[in-house]
Amino acid sequence: MSYELLGITVLWIFLYGYVIVASIDFGAGFFSYYSVLTGKRHLIQGIIERYLSPVWEVTNVFLVFFFVGLVGFFPDSAYYFGTALLIPGSIAVILLAIRGSYYAFGNYGSKDSRLYLLLYGASGLLIPAALSTVLTISEGGFIEVTGGKVHFLYGELFRSPYSWAVVLLALVSVLYISAAFLAFYANRAGDRPALRIVRRYALAWSGPTILASLLVFFAIDHHNPVHFNRMVDLSWMFVLSFLFFLIGLYLIWRNRHYGLAFLCVMLQFAFAFFGYGAAHLPYILYPYVQLYDSFTSETMAIALIVAFVAGLLLLIPSLYLLMRLFLFDSRYVQGTNKKG
Repeated sequence: MSYELLGITVLWIFLYGYVIVASIDFGAGFFSYYSVLTGKRHLIQGIIERYLSPVWEVTNVFLVFFFVGLVGFFPDSAYYFGTALLIPGSIAVILLAIRGSYYAFGNYGSKDSRLYLLLYGASGLLIPAALSTVLTISEGGFIEVTGGKVHFLYGELFRSPYSWAVVLLALVSVLYISAAFLAFYANRAGDRPALRIVRRYALAWSGPTILASLLVFFAIDHHNPVHFNRMVDLSWMFVLSFLFFLIGLYLIWRNRHYGLAFLCVMLQFAFAFFGYGAAHLPYILYPYVQLYDSFTSETMAIALIVAFVAGLLLLIPSLYLLMRLFLFDSRYVQGTNKKG
Protein backbone atom coordinates (compact mmCIF):
# COMPACT_ATOMS: atom_id res chain seq x y z
CA MET A 1 0.00 0.00 0.00
CA SER A 2 1.37 3.43 -0.96
CA TYR A 3 1.93 6.18 1.60
CA GLU A 4 -0.94 8.12 0.05
CA LEU A 5 -3.45 5.29 0.51
CA LEU A 6 -2.14 4.49 3.98
CA GLY A 7 -2.43 8.12 5.02
CA ILE A 8 -6.01 8.59 3.79
CA THR A 9 -7.01 5.22 5.29
CA VAL A 10 -5.76 6.23 8.72
CA LEU A 11 -7.59 9.56 8.43
CA TRP A 12 -10.80 7.84 7.37
CA ILE A 13 -10.59 5.47 10.35
CA PHE A 14 -10.35 8.46 12.69
CA LEU A 15 -13.29 10.13 10.97
CA TYR A 16 -15.37 6.97 11.19
CA GLY A 17 -14.58 6.73 14.90
CA TYR A 18 -15.76 10.30 15.32
CA VAL A 19 -18.97 9.60 13.37
CA ILE A 20 -19.91 6.76 15.73
CA VAL A 21 -18.82 8.24 19.08
CA ALA A 22 -20.05 11.76 18.32
CA SER A 23 -23.37 10.50 16.95
CA ILE A 24 -24.11 8.78 20.25
CA ASP A 25 -23.20 11.99 22.08
CA PHE A 26 -25.18 14.35 19.83
CA GLY A 27 -28.23 12.12 19.65
CA ALA A 28 -28.25 11.63 23.42
CA GLY A 29 -28.28 15.42 23.83
CA PHE A 30 -31.30 15.75 21.57
CA PHE A 31 -33.14 12.90 23.29
CA SER A 32 -32.37 14.47 26.65
CA TYR A 33 -34.16 17.67 25.67
CA TYR A 34 -36.95 15.83 23.85
CA SER A 35 -37.63 13.81 27.01
CA VAL A 36 -38.21 17.09 28.84
CA LEU A 37 -40.86 18.10 26.30
CA THR A 38 -42.58 14.70 26.56
CA GLY A 39 -42.33 14.48 30.34
CA LYS A 40 -40.15 11.36 30.25
CA ARG A 41 -36.83 12.83 31.30
CA HIS A 42 -36.92 10.96 34.62
CA LEU A 43 -37.06 7.67 32.70
CA ILE A 44 -34.09 8.02 30.33
CA GLN A 45 -31.91 10.76 31.82
CA GLY A 46 -30.11 8.27 34.05
CA ILE A 47 -28.66 6.16 31.24
CA ILE A 48 -27.83 9.27 29.19
CA GLU A 49 -25.86 10.88 32.01
CA ARG A 50 -24.08 7.63 32.93
CA TYR A 51 -22.87 7.33 29.33
CA LEU A 52 -21.95 10.97 28.73
CA SER A 53 -20.17 11.66 32.03
CA PRO A 54 -16.98 9.68 31.30
CA VAL A 55 -17.04 9.92 27.48
CA TRP A 56 -17.66 13.51 26.41
CA GLU A 57 -14.05 14.63 26.99
CA VAL A 58 -12.62 12.16 24.45
CA THR A 59 -15.23 12.56 21.71
CA ASN A 60 -13.53 15.41 19.88
CA VAL A 61 -10.09 13.74 19.93
CA PHE A 62 -11.07 11.88 16.75
CA LEU A 63 -12.10 15.11 15.01
CA VAL A 64 -8.92 16.94 15.97
CA PHE A 65 -6.79 14.08 14.65
CA PHE A 66 -8.70 14.06 11.38
CA PHE A 67 -8.38 17.77 10.58
CA VAL A 68 -4.76 17.96 11.69
CA GLY A 69 -3.98 14.92 9.57
CA LEU A 70 -5.91 16.24 6.58
CA VAL A 71 -3.82 19.41 6.50
CA GLY A 72 -0.63 17.50 7.31
CA PHE A 73 -1.03 14.85 4.61
CA PHE A 74 -2.62 17.14 2.02
CA PRO A 75 -1.37 20.72 2.55
CA ASP A 76 -3.32 22.02 -0.46
CA SER A 77 -6.58 21.13 1.28
CA ALA A 78 -6.03 23.95 3.80
CA TYR A 79 -5.94 26.47 0.95
CA TYR A 80 -9.35 25.46 -0.36
CA PHE A 81 -11.17 24.18 2.73
CA GLY A 82 -9.90 27.09 4.82
CA THR A 83 -12.11 29.53 2.93
CA ALA A 84 -15.03 27.19 2.36
CA LEU A 85 -15.34 26.10 5.99
CA LEU A 86 -14.88 29.51 7.58
CA ILE A 87 -18.57 30.02 8.39
CA PRO A 88 -19.79 26.42 8.95
CA GLY A 89 -16.59 25.63 10.86
CA SER A 90 -17.01 28.68 13.09
CA ILE A 91 -20.62 27.70 13.78
CA ALA A 92 -19.54 24.18 14.70
CA VAL A 93 -16.84 25.48 17.07
CA ILE A 94 -19.36 27.77 18.83
CA LEU A 95 -21.84 24.91 19.20
CA LEU A 96 -19.12 22.60 20.52
CA ALA A 97 -18.24 25.29 23.07
CA ILE A 98 -21.90 25.41 24.16
CA ARG A 99 -21.92 21.64 24.66
CA GLY A 100 -18.64 21.80 26.54
CA SER A 101 -20.08 24.47 28.83
CA TYR A 102 -23.10 22.29 29.51
CA TYR A 103 -20.89 19.38 30.52
CA ALA A 104 -18.48 21.52 32.53
CA PHE A 105 -21.09 23.47 34.52
CA GLY A 106 -23.85 20.86 34.57
CA ASN A 107 -22.97 19.83 38.08
CA TYR A 108 -23.61 23.38 39.29
CA GLY A 109 -27.27 23.51 38.30
CA SER A 110 -27.15 24.47 34.60
CA LYS A 111 -28.84 21.23 33.62
CA ASP A 112 -32.03 22.42 35.31
CA SER A 113 -32.28 25.38 32.94
CA ARG A 114 -34.73 24.70 30.13
CA LEU A 115 -32.94 27.24 27.91
CA TYR A 116 -29.61 25.56 28.46
CA LEU A 117 -31.16 22.17 27.74
CA LEU A 118 -32.61 23.62 24.53
CA LEU A 119 -29.18 24.84 23.42
CA TYR A 120 -27.67 21.50 24.39
CA GLY A 121 -30.29 19.50 22.51
CA ALA A 122 -30.31 21.75 19.45
CA SER A 123 -26.51 21.66 19.18
CA GLY A 124 -26.78 17.88 18.93
CA LEU A 125 -28.46 18.36 15.56
CA LEU A 126 -26.81 21.57 14.36
CA ILE A 127 -23.21 20.37 14.82
CA PRO A 128 -23.52 17.35 12.49
CA ALA A 129 -25.42 19.53 10.01
CA ALA A 130 -22.55 22.05 10.01
CA LEU A 131 -19.79 19.43 9.85
CA SER A 132 -21.51 17.53 7.04
CA THR A 133 -20.71 20.46 4.74
CA VAL A 134 -17.14 19.11 4.59
CA LEU A 135 -18.35 16.07 2.64
CA THR A 136 -20.69 18.20 0.56
CA ILE A 137 -17.98 20.66 -0.46
CA SER A 138 -15.57 17.81 -1.29
CA GLU A 139 -17.87 16.80 -4.17
CA GLY A 140 -17.04 20.00 -6.06
CA GLY A 141 -19.22 22.72 -7.54
CA PHE A 142 -19.10 25.01 -4.51
CA ILE A 143 -15.63 26.52 -4.91
CA GLU A 144 -14.44 28.85 -7.65
CA VAL A 145 -10.85 29.98 -8.14
CA THR A 146 -10.37 33.28 -9.93
CA GLY A 147 -7.19 35.31 -10.01
CA GLY A 148 -5.51 32.89 -7.61
CA LYS A 149 -8.17 33.49 -4.95
CA VAL A 150 -10.64 30.93 -3.63
CA HIS A 151 -14.29 31.98 -3.61
CA PHE A 152 -16.87 29.89 -1.80
CA LEU A 153 -20.26 29.85 -3.55
CA TYR A 154 -22.69 29.99 -0.63
CA GLY A 155 -25.67 30.39 -2.92
CA GLU A 156 -24.84 27.18 -4.76
CA LEU A 157 -24.50 25.33 -1.46
CA PHE A 158 -27.92 26.44 -0.21
CA ARG A 159 -29.61 25.74 -3.56
CA SER A 160 -28.06 22.30 -4.01
CA PRO A 161 -30.42 19.32 -3.46
CA TYR A 162 -27.36 17.20 -2.72
CA SER A 163 -26.30 19.54 0.08
CA TRP A 164 -29.66 19.28 1.82
CA ALA A 165 -29.77 15.51 1.29
CA VAL A 166 -26.42 15.19 3.10
CA VAL A 167 -27.66 17.39 5.96
CA LEU A 168 -30.81 15.27 6.27
CA LEU A 169 -28.76 12.07 6.32
CA ALA A 170 -26.45 13.50 8.99
CA LEU A 171 -29.41 14.40 11.22
CA VAL A 172 -31.31 11.11 11.01
CA SER A 173 -28.13 9.00 11.21
CA VAL A 174 -27.12 10.71 14.44
CA LEU A 175 -30.49 9.94 16.00
CA TYR A 176 -30.54 6.34 14.77
CA ILE A 177 -26.99 5.49 15.91
CA SER A 178 -27.57 7.11 19.28
CA ALA A 179 -30.92 5.41 19.87
CA ALA A 180 -29.49 2.01 18.92
CA PHE A 181 -26.61 2.43 21.38
CA LEU A 182 -28.82 3.75 24.18
CA ALA A 183 -31.12 0.74 23.70
CA PHE A 184 -28.10 -1.53 24.14
CA TYR A 185 -26.93 0.47 27.16
CA ALA A 186 -30.36 0.52 28.80
CA ASN A 187 -30.67 -3.23 28.28
CA ARG A 188 -27.21 -3.73 29.81
CA ALA A 189 -28.31 -1.66 32.80
CA GLY A 190 -31.54 -3.63 33.15
CA ASP A 191 -33.49 -0.36 32.88
CA ARG A 192 -36.68 -1.61 31.23
CA PRO A 193 -38.63 1.71 31.24
CA ALA A 194 -35.72 3.49 29.54
CA LEU A 195 -35.25 0.58 27.13
CA ARG A 196 -38.87 0.77 25.98
CA ILE A 197 -38.45 4.46 25.14
CA VAL A 198 -35.10 4.38 23.34
CA ARG A 199 -36.07 1.17 21.52
CA ARG A 200 -39.03 3.05 20.03
CA TYR A 201 -36.65 5.86 19.04
CA ALA A 202 -34.35 3.37 17.27
CA LEU A 203 -37.22 1.79 15.36
CA ALA A 204 -38.69 5.19 14.47
CA TRP A 205 -35.44 6.59 13.05
CA SER A 206 -34.37 3.46 11.16
CA GLY A 207 -36.69 4.10 8.20
CA PRO A 208 -35.71 7.77 7.74
CA THR A 209 -32.04 6.75 7.85
CA ILE A 210 -32.39 4.35 4.92
CA LEU A 211 -34.59 6.76 2.96
CA ALA A 212 -32.10 9.60 3.49
CA SER A 213 -29.26 7.28 2.37
CA LEU A 214 -31.11 6.50 -0.85
CA LEU A 215 -31.80 10.21 -1.35
CA VAL A 216 -28.08 11.00 -1.06
CA PHE A 217 -27.28 8.13 -3.42
CA PHE A 218 -29.51 9.52 -6.15
CA ALA A 219 -28.63 13.16 -5.45
CA ILE A 220 -24.94 12.46 -5.96
CA ASP A 221 -25.74 11.00 -9.37
CA HIS A 222 -27.02 14.42 -10.41
CA HIS A 223 -24.28 16.40 -8.67
CA ASN A 224 -21.17 14.31 -9.38
CA PRO A 225 -21.75 11.46 -11.90
CA VAL A 226 -18.09 10.42 -11.72
CA HIS A 227 -18.36 9.66 -8.02
CA PHE A 228 -21.73 7.98 -8.51
CA ASN A 229 -20.30 5.59 -11.12
CA ARG A 230 -17.47 4.66 -8.76
CA MET A 231 -20.05 3.96 -6.03
CA VAL A 232 -21.90 1.65 -8.42
CA ASP A 233 -18.63 -0.22 -9.03
CA LEU A 234 -18.38 -0.72 -5.25
CA SER A 235 -22.05 -1.56 -4.85
CA TRP A 236 -21.22 -4.74 -2.90
CA MET A 237 -20.14 -2.59 0.05
CA PHE A 238 -23.48 -0.78 0.10
CA VAL A 239 -25.35 -4.08 -0.26
CA LEU A 240 -23.54 -5.38 2.82
CA SER A 241 -24.35 -2.13 4.60
CA PHE A 242 -28.06 -2.64 3.90
CA LEU A 243 -27.82 -6.27 4.99
CA PHE A 244 -26.36 -5.30 8.37
CA PHE A 245 -29.08 -2.65 8.67
CA LEU A 246 -31.76 -5.32 8.24
CA ILE A 247 -30.10 -7.62 10.79
CA GLY A 248 -29.73 -4.85 13.36
CA LEU A 249 -33.27 -3.62 12.83
CA TYR A 250 -34.65 -7.17 13.15
CA LEU A 251 -32.84 -7.73 16.45
CA ILE A 252 -34.10 -4.43 17.88
CA TRP A 253 -37.62 -5.16 16.68
CA ARG A 254 -37.48 -8.62 18.25
CA ASN A 255 -36.23 -7.04 21.49
CA ARG A 256 -33.14 -9.22 21.81
CA HIS A 257 -29.33 -9.23 21.47
CA TYR A 258 -28.97 -5.44 21.65
CA GLY A 259 -25.17 -5.66 21.72
CA LEU A 260 -25.13 -7.58 18.45
CA ALA A 261 -27.74 -5.18 17.06
CA PHE A 262 -25.52 -2.17 17.75
CA LEU A 263 -22.52 -3.99 16.27
CA CYS A 264 -24.59 -4.45 13.11
CA VAL A 265 -25.39 -0.72 13.13
CA MET A 266 -21.67 0.04 13.35
CA LEU A 267 -20.94 -2.35 10.47
CA GLN A 268 -23.81 -0.83 8.48
CA PHE A 269 -22.23 2.60 8.67
CA ALA A 270 -18.69 1.24 8.30
CA PHE A 271 -19.39 -0.37 4.93
CA ALA A 272 -21.36 2.65 3.69
CA PHE A 273 -18.76 5.13 4.99
CA PHE A 274 -15.71 3.33 3.62
CA GLY A 275 -17.53 2.55 0.37
CA TYR A 276 -18.27 6.24 -0.05
CA GLY A 277 -14.67 7.15 0.76
CA ALA A 278 -13.15 4.59 -1.60
CA ALA A 279 -15.44 5.72 -4.43
CA HIS A 280 -14.40 9.34 -3.82
CA LEU A 281 -10.75 8.61 -4.55
CA PRO A 282 -8.49 9.82 -6.02
CA TYR A 283 -10.12 13.16 -5.20
CA ILE A 284 -9.96 14.75 -1.77
CA LEU A 285 -11.66 17.90 -3.03
CA TYR A 286 -13.07 17.57 -6.53
CA PRO A 287 -11.39 18.62 -8.80
CA TYR A 288 -8.69 20.68 -7.06
CA VAL A 289 -7.08 18.33 -4.52
CA GLN A 290 -6.12 14.79 -5.56
CA LEU A 291 -4.67 11.98 -3.50
CA TYR A 292 -1.38 11.63 -5.34
CA ASP A 293 -0.79 15.13 -6.69
CA SER A 294 -1.39 16.99 -3.41
CA PHE A 295 0.36 14.62 -0.99
CA THR A 296 3.03 15.88 1.38
CA SER A 297 6.72 14.93 1.17
CA GLU A 298 7.72 11.33 1.89
CA THR A 299 9.59 12.27 5.07
CA MET A 300 6.60 14.17 6.46
CA ALA A 301 4.26 11.36 5.39
CA ILE A 302 6.26 8.72 7.27
CA ALA A 303 6.38 10.91 10.39
CA LEU A 304 2.63 11.58 10.25
CA ILE A 305 1.73 7.94 9.64
CA VAL A 306 3.87 6.82 12.58
CA ALA A 307 2.34 9.51 14.81
CA PHE A 308 -1.22 8.69 13.79
CA VAL A 309 -0.80 4.92 14.10
CA ALA A 310 0.74 5.50 17.54
CA GLY A 311 -2.25 7.71 18.35
CA LEU A 312 -4.63 4.92 17.35
CA LEU A 313 -2.67 2.39 19.42
CA LEU A 314 -2.96 4.73 22.40
CA LEU A 315 -6.54 5.81 21.84
CA ILE A 316 -8.10 2.39 21.31
CA PRO A 317 -6.77 0.85 24.58
CA SER A 318 -7.77 4.05 26.39
CA LEU A 319 -11.33 3.72 25.11
CA TYR A 320 -11.31 0.04 26.06
CA LEU A 321 -10.25 0.87 29.61
CA LEU A 322 -12.84 3.64 29.77
CA MET A 323 -15.57 1.20 28.80
CA ARG A 324 -14.34 -1.48 31.19
CA LEU A 325 -13.91 0.84 34.17
CA PHE A 326 -16.99 3.00 33.65
CA LEU A 327 -19.46 2.33 30.86
CA PHE A 328 -19.74 -1.42 31.30
CA ASP A 329 -18.83 -1.74 34.94
CA SER A 330 -21.65 -3.72 36.56
CA ARG A 331 -22.18 -1.16 39.35
CA TYR A 332 -21.70 1.95 37.24
CA VAL A 333 -24.02 0.89 34.42
CA GLN A 334 -26.80 0.33 36.96
CA GLY A 335 -26.23 3.71 38.57
CA THR A 336 -24.55 2.49 41.76
CA ASN A 337 -20.92 3.14 42.63
CA LYS A 338 -20.75 1.47 45.98
CA LYS A 339 -20.03 -2.16 46.62
CA GLY A 340 -22.51 -4.37 48.37
